[in-house]
Amino acid sequence: MEITTTELGLAARVQGLTKTFGLGDNAVRALDGVSVGIRRGEFTAIMGPSGSGKSTLMHIMAGLDAATSGRTWIGDTEITGLSDLELTLLRRRRVGFVFQAFNLVPTLDAMANILLPFDLDARRPSAIERARIDGLVETLGLGARLGHRPHELSGGQQQRVAIARALATGPDLVFADEPTGNLDSRSSREVLALLASASHDRGQSIAMVTHDPVAAAHADRVIYLADGRIIADKPRQNAEQISAFMLAAEIGVVAAAPAAAATTDAGVSA
Repeated sequence: MEITTTELGLAARVQGLTKTFGLGDNAVRALDGVSVGIRRGEFTAIMGPSGSGKSTLMHIMAGLDAATSGRTWIGDTEITGLSDLELTLLRRRRVGFVFQAFNLVPTLDAMANILLPFDLDARRPSAIERARIDGLVETLGLGARLGHRPHELSGGQQQRVAIARALATGPDLVFADEPTGNLDSRSSREVLALLASASHDRGQSIAMVTHDPVAAAHADRVIYLADGRIIADKPRQNAEQISAFMLAAEIGVVAAAPAAAATTDAGVSA
């Protein structure tokens, strides 16, 4: 009997994941046998240099892209062979997303953007969800900006709207792809604190892809990728430790972790 993702204490996991782009001599292996899980209620940073496979890993874990081989679960639902419609419904109802480019609808005001997941699901927020949205608006300091469209908001305000939208439905799992990439240092700190709060105070699982050691230092756990493989899986580190490890990895001092060790550290082995 297969152990479930929930029994492993995970919100999502992948096993034996490979992803290849192109064919023949032009083929590029973006992921090479990756097995890892995102722990429940934990803020996880996924780091690596450009081309390491970190964004590809997140996109497959989130059901935004398909693997060449391997298996993927969100909660206890294996999404490996789901149809596009099934994936869309699952993402809409169980996963939140925060992107570097904000991805707000320009013709909608802030509140309409926050409520967009409910509109797409053809329903109104329940009383509990409405209370959650009101709390998010207050916490994020958006009360005076709800009637403003994205072009009338600063970058930090737009990202706060995007975070409110991602958390509005109360998803167990939130993926953040370089969420501070277009923000100044102050707005970046605010956004990272909000993501950490969602994890620590609300028990939501956050998986953040980043190349920024300062951003990764806000996470409870840092997973390092290089050349499509996990080379380390470490508990919370400060920015200096992360920078030093990344430098060592880039100059080849750090060897890729054995597949079995990476699987055990990630908590996905039986």
